[in-house]
Amino acid sequence: MDLAFTPEEEAFRQEVRAWVRANLPQETAHKVHNALRQTREDMQNWAKILGKKGWLTYAWPKQFGGPGWNAVQKHLFEEECALAGAPRIVPFGPVMVAPVIMAFGNAEQQQRFLPGIASGEVWWSQGYSEPGSGSDLASLKTRAERVGNKYIVNGQKTWTTLGQFGEWIFCLVRTSNEGKPQTGISFLLIDMKSPGVTVRPIKLLDGECEVNEVWFDNVEVPAENLIGEENKGWTYAKHLLAHERTNIADVNRAKRELERLKRIAKAEGVYDDVRFRDEIAKLEVDVVALEMLVLRVLSAEKSGKQSLDIAGLLKIRGSEMQQRYTELMMLAGGPYSLPFIQEAMEAGWQGDQIGALHCAPLASSYFNMRKTTIYGGSNEVQRNIVAQTVLG
Repeated sequence: MDLAFTPEEEAFRQEVRAWVRANLPQETAHKVHNALRQTREDMQNWAKILGKKGWLTYAWPKQFGGPGWNAVQKHLFEEECALAGAPRIVPFGPVMVAPVIMAFGNAEQQQRFLPGIASGEVWWSQGYSEPGSGSDLASLKTRAERVGNKYIVNGQKTWTTLGQFGEWIFCLVRTSNEGKPQTGISFLLIDMKSPGVTVRPIKLLDGECEVNEVWFDNVEVPAENLIGEENKGWTYAKHLLAHERTNIADVNRAKRELERLKRIAKAEGVYDDVRFRDEIAKLEVDVVALEMLVLRVLSAEKSGKQSLDIAGLLKIRGSEMQQRYTELMMLAGGPYSLPFIQEAMEAGWQGDQIGALHCAPLASSYFNMRKTTIYGGSNEVQRNIVAQTVLG
């Protein structure tokens, strides 16, 4: 197994690096490098820039309009975007629902929905979790009743990330109560402008409304918006969750944030503390180890070998690292990381009296990353899945 990149792959990296740095708005990159608030316009503008280039669909096969890159090229693209300070691609459209539409949707659905995702014009949301149905997703209760050529949807979704911006939402809905809970679930695409759809933002500990409640009150959804077969949605959901958990790992963002941690530690004068530097070193070793694991998977894919399904393992390690680097950043800032002033966060500055600019987002980032070991399937559940995969 050769984990070194070929000359052709390095040339590809340089091409991506040059294009990203020439086209990424510098104001947006500054926000990303310093963990300042990104607006809807920041995120969607970058998506549209990538869409115009044909790179928002970087993971798509050629037959659906993607560049047809191999696994290594996809990794290099993600790494260069992360290190340049590009916003994360909002995954719900291009990374999550698009592969489901490609794999299980009909030709008409593919022609209808994929172009808007590929261009970055249409903002998608994910309707999975419900109150009491998060890690136990199969217990969901949102009901879709078939009436003629449409479904009538009633129920509630929660923790819908960036749902306040959503134009379409893909939902798991219950269409049958017979048999096992998993067998009565269907996969629907719902226009969020439909009468009866209500979005209620949830204010989190960090003061942001990153997640939302979405209510469905007798929402009429054309039956043509059903993906695949009725009551087969659980199969499609598992296909999507593999993409979500791999995306959560995001080793490239960890590499970028590791460098930010070092900058903060040096600015706050704690980098010379041997004990603190030991913690940074341990984190860096783990980031490198995670990267090596990713490269092993890429090497296996490139050689045509069937690699072990390790999406859950990547999710476990990646999410824990995100918590560790935000905690170390806050420790580096010390008392200056504690004040949380919403107006200062909006301005990107907290004033000389209570810390330098780099201290402003530290408490917010720490609070926000508490969620990472829960969403996308809690890490406790993922460890059980990994154990079953390895031990049988």
